[in-house]
Amino acid sequence: MALTDADRLKLLAPRKGKLRAVLDTDTYNEIDDQFALVQAILSPERIQLEAIYACPFFNSRSTGPGDGMELSYGEILALLERLDVKSEGFVDLIARARSASIDDPLYVIAIGAISNIASALIKAPDIIDRTVVVWLGGNSLEWPNQKEFNLKQDIGGTQVLFDSGVPLVILPCWGVVSHLHSTVPEIERYVEPYGEIGKFLAMRFKEYADDHTGWAKEIWDMAAVAWLIDDSWTPSVLVPTPIMTDNLTYSTDRSRHLMRYVTYVERNPIMQDFITKLQAFAKKG
Repeated sequence: MALTDADRLKLLAPRKGKLRAVLDTDTYNEIDDQFALVQAILSPERIQLEAIYACPFFNSRSTGPGDGMELSYGEILALLERLDVKSEGFVDLIARARSASIDDPLYVIAIGAISNIASALIKAPDIIDRTVVVWLGGNSLEWPNQKEFNLKQDIGGTQVLFDSGVPLVILPCWGVVSHLHSTVPEIERYVEPYGEIGKFLAMRFKEYADDHTGWAKEIWDMAAVAWLIDDSWTPSVLVPTPIMTDNLTYSTDRSRHLMRYVTYVERNPIMQDFITKLQAFAKKG
């Protein structure tokens, strides 16, 4: 299935009002997914979060991709419990996408390996005219390689994503969103005192490193959620979708379909939005 250039540009344009969305996350892999998930849930005026999916990962925190998915699922439940959110609504991505339209598309916020989304695109290529994938993955176009965790977990899935023609917003890690970070003093002052969810996030943040001296940690997954909340925080341009090579580099073909490419991230308003919403939620409780 092919999109017209006009329809692609319409889907890739930032929109006003409330947006339908699902979140695909390897939540247990690191600590930034948790912050992104909380910010999405606490932004109902902008993001209608319909489902959360656990995606696979494999590193020192898991024994394999399947174990990584199970650990991520458990972490999602732990977060939802502290946010007083019921978790029965996990349904199939394809069904949700097919219920969307070009005028009211489904935004798929992807902050892990792209495997779930790639599988959906293979099984149901018809969903590309009503779905927008917002993926934090890979590095900047100018980076010498694409040896980034989310991307290299599933190179084939990335190739499917890029070749499928689905409208894509990409937020590169190193070279673009890598300065979206926080520190222990900031987390202790503005996050930890605010409810059980604040304590949980602070615990996860502080247990990530043994020595916090002069230490700052990227929480870049928040950038994908931030693009939906206010796209002015994540300036972007339209560029041809790159070709993903087998040796983890990008190749350029300027005749390829366009994607939206985030070039910079405004760190301060993203963190201020998160902290303000977290504190308001804690005070309501």
